[in-house]
Amino acid sequence: MRVLLYVSDAIIPIFIVVILCHGLLRKENVYEDFLEGAKDGFQTVISILPTLIGLMCGVGVLRASGLLTDLAEFLGKIMPEQVFPSVLLPAALVKMFSSSAATGLILDIFKEYGPDSLYGKTASLMGSCTETIFYTMSVYFMSVKVNKTRWTLPGALFSTLVGIAASVVLAKYI
Repeated sequence: MRVLLYVSDAIIPIFIVVILCHGLLRKENVYEDFLEGAKDGFQTVISILPTLIGLMCGVGVLRASGLLTDLAEFLGKIMPEQVFPSVLLPAALVKMFSSSAATGLILDIFKEYGPDSLYGKTASLMGSCTETIFYTMSVYFMSVKVNKTRWTLPGALFSTLVGIAASVVLAKYI
């Protein structure tokens, strides 16, 4: 087990050394390439910053307004707890926009029900089985200037739905 700990601590420095050695063997100016990449990365951050601010504000408004809690209560009335626990709905919805906000909601579930409860296990699996769809699409598509997303959003929503369903089923057997 200690070998894995040493490898995990050393993997990033080893990776950096390998990249530097590869660049030096090809007789490239590694430092200049690094600076050029940093400039490009900075430009990308500047171009996607308004989108990120809008997403974060939207998630904050949804969370603070109580709409997610009301939606969870409504879902709890029409859907059986065995199909989908209504407690998890806010985390499932927010995860599509912001992973950090969803993590906050999952921590709230852990505090109230415990991490080893059915809700805690399902929330953990759900966090791993789903993606921040709207954040990822806005950041990546905006940075490479993709205008036609075609089937990306429906495919991502379908895969998120499958991930949520799989997390509910798997949590019952773990």
